[in-house]
Amino acid sequence: MLTISLADLMLVYGLILFSLVLMRLNRVGGEAGLFKASLRMVVQLLTAGYLLHLLFELHRPLPIILVLLVMFFFAVVTVGSRVEQRLPQFYRVVGSAMLIGCGSGTFYLVYIVLGLSPWYEPRYLIPLTGMILGNAMTGAALAAERLAGEMASRQAEIETLLCFGASPRQACHSAIRAAFRAALIPAINAMAAMGVVFLPGMMTGQILAGTAPILAVKYQIAIMCVITGSVALTTSLILLRGYRGYFTAAEQLRRDLLKKAA
Repeated sequence: MLTISLADLMLVYGLILFSLVLMRLNRVGGEAGLFKASLRMVVQLLTAGYLLHLLFELHRPLPIILVLLVMFFFAVVTVGSRVEQRLPQFYRVVGSAMLIGCGSGTFYLVYIVLGLSPWYEPRYLIPLTGMILGNAMTGAALAAERLAGEMASRQAEIETLLCFGASPRQACHSAIRAAFRAALIPAINAMAAMGVVFLPGMMTGQILAGTAPILAVKYQIAIMCVITGSVALTTSLILLRGYRGYFTAAEQLRRDLLKKAA
């Protein structure tokens, strides 16, 4: 297997410096942001790599569970940082939805499909959970922000439907549908382009590591199916719980929350 030394990493990092030079020459601005992001990427990935090396040597479930909880916590926090228009009880709604959606997706893949044994094997459990969480973050952020925006922009429509006897769920149907479609767009686009426009990172990494191409393809198909299912379940839970926060117990629209979201 081909290896990458520290000198090789320094050599390839030169492309970041090259990008900074191009940004400066074209006076586009943002050089500091790119430089900081690149350094953060290097530090975080190297730290994660050494941490995973240590975890792979452990044979106890408790450290693995703690790592998964930390991953989940930072995933929810990251979603919150991406969203400008927040739903009522944002972290409770998004956190519970991601826990159920990503947890069930991970369980389905590693225990039912792959039959992982022991159940806490970190070499498989941690990377696969990370991929599912990472994609669910994008879907969750899109669903939450789009629903907040749709509720604000459709206020008159929703109140009219309520006046005609519609339930809150019926009045919000168009907003929920638009948010759900938006949340699934990245997953749909990724699946449509795989194998033709680009080769996915997981599949490419396995091939570079010596895995037979057809086996790498099977793993990629499996993970993409689970990712799509997890994103769909996570976003559905966010939308089904999220819209309720805009209504009182008497099924009246809370305009004060819409003004904050608008």
